[in-house]
Amino acid sequence: MTYKFRIGLRPQWTLGGEDGSAAVPLQDMLALLAAIDATGNIAGACRACGLSYRHAWGVLRRFEDIFGTQLLITARRQGTQLAPFAQRLLWANRRIEARLMPTLESMASELQEELERLLPESGPHLRLHASHGFAVESLMQHMSGRKPGLELRYRTAIEALASLERHECDLAGFQVPQGEFEAPIMARYAQWLHADDCLLIHLAVRNAGLFVTAGNPKGIRGMADLARPDVRFVNRQIGSSTRHLVELMLQRAGVTTGQVQGYDTNEFTHMAIAAHIASGMADTGMGVETAACRFGLDFIPLVRERYFFAIRKSALETAAMQGLLSIMRSPDYIGYVGQLAGYDARDTGRLQTLQEAFPSGPGAGI
Repeated sequence: MTYKFRIGLRPQWTLGGEDGSAAVPLQDMLALLAAIDATGNIAGACRACGLSYRHAWGVLRRFEDIFGTQLLITARRQGTQLAPFAQRLLWANRRIEARLMPTLESMASELQEELERLLPESGPHLRLHASHGFAVESLMQHMSGRKPGLELRYRTAIEALASLERHECDLAGFQVPQGEFEAPIMARYAQWLHADDCLLIHLAVRNAGLFVTAGNPKGIRGMADLARPDVRFVNRQIGSSTRHLVELMLQRAGVTTGQVQGYDTNEFTHMAIAAHIASGMADTGMGVETAACRFGLDFIPLVRERYFFAIRKSALETAAMQGLLSIMRSPDYIGYVGQLAGYDARDTGRLQTLQEAFPSGPGAGI
């Protein structure tokens, strides 16, 4: 049985007048601005958005009247560019989407599973708690409309592992940097990972490092540069593994958190970090290479991370878990993950014990 519907939630801007007039949605205008930015001309943007030339100009003129400023700059032989105000609108929308989409996807997944349980022939489903990542996002897409159902909640690694121990989820996602920072990161997870009860499913290896604007105008090379007064940093949220990794790397570089301008400025996803920097609100931040690539940022690699799903051994032979493993090991899914910038999918879907994954590290003694 395949499901005939898929629930999606999206953020939407509306613009209301001070006189209490009805709110006007901005989505068509924002989509049109994004297409003009990508194609460099209105005709191409109309084709991309499926709009007539006349209708597109009507949308643009309407919002120029509302805002009281121009949205486009048209130069002869140079095509059409977004005016500074339109560029700010577009970047604000990208930041909002990057910040809210994980929450909305989690809520949509929850609602999807609630409704599917009420349908005839509703089968078993799995509950995944994990931080937002591109391989996780892709897995949800590959599972869409297929059994077993997969219900997603975005959580920090520690929140996810604690949920697994309380039997509130079936899979808990967590990442571990390779090299010198593996031991202190694993020490954070130790109380929730038990060798006699847990197995690990290898998801991917990925590059993590600093994002900087294209061309790296500030000449940022590593964590020591975060102490410079001309460098603005954007951090991940309190409790996230990436934030803890930043703390460890700063310590190694001899930099205190008080020296870092913007250390207490937080975003919740790699994409939100990238959008924050791409919109000019910060000079650098820590995340995975894929996000930097998608926002046209330069990337300074600092560490390789392994990403795992922890499961209970008792769940391994269930039909739902075997179905999930089959999808994770499929050429389609492995091929998709492998083409993500900075991702290595050679071991995707591989089962390991804690001792196998961490033969000489803290995992061997957990």
